[in-house]
Amino acid sequence: MSAGCGHSHGPFDGMSETYKQRLWIVIFLNAAMFIVEMTAGQLARSQALQADALDFFADALTYGISMAVIGASLKTRSMAAAAKGISLFLMGLWVFGSTVWRIFGAGMPEAPVMGIIGFLALAANLATVLLLVSYKDGDANVRSVWLCSRNDAIGNVIVMIAALGVWGSNTAWPDLAVAFVMAGLFLTSSFQILTQSFREYRAGGAAALAASLEDDGHGHGDSCCGHHHHEDHRHHQHG
Repeated sequence: MSAGCGHSHGPFDGMSETYKQRLWIVIFLNAAMFIVEMTAGQLARSQALQADALDFFADALTYGISMAVIGASLKTRSMAAAAKGISLFLMGLWVFGSTVWRIFGAGMPEAPVMGIIGFLALAANLATVLLLVSYKDGDANVRSVWLCSRNDAIGNVIVMIAALGVWGSNTAWPDLAVAFVMAGLFLTSSFQILTQSFREYRAGGAAALAASLEDDGHGHGDSCCGHHHHEDHRHHQHG
């Protein structure tokens, strides 16, 4: 099935060699940036960097799931998207909770490290966005990939703003504020993905039911036709 075929019969479902190649590049970029950013976040004591690193890790995993279910049924793809939506929701709760905890015991983040790593992560995410922007309006599975990529780019911009805030104010509050914003971004994206995946799951179920009823209808029609033919034949013999 071609990408064009996918579009003509509904939202793009990922059945395109170009899309798959781009998705592999995106998976590699996200896995590499998770390692870089988590290490830097620990060293710089930056909650915003660690939250963004966690996002890279989750994206690498969910993009792998997206790749695995390309070409599967609509119900299967919608269930995979729902799993990603739930993971985003849990990640948002984790970032929110850990940020609240750090308010009471956070040290001063290292603003220069935050800025440098934030810029590097932004470059990686802009590359991802450019690779995937033409596929942003697909099914729930494809759309979840786009939303995660978009969130990363937004997250990196606000991490760099946080770095400026930490440097200018000499407090940890800008870093913590950005972590809260990112938690909200995860939660709203989770809601969007779950809503679309639920609609597509129901649509997939309805399509499967319609196909089943159609098959049963053909079967009963043949049986009914055979039954009438048999009755006509008996009537002819009786006459």
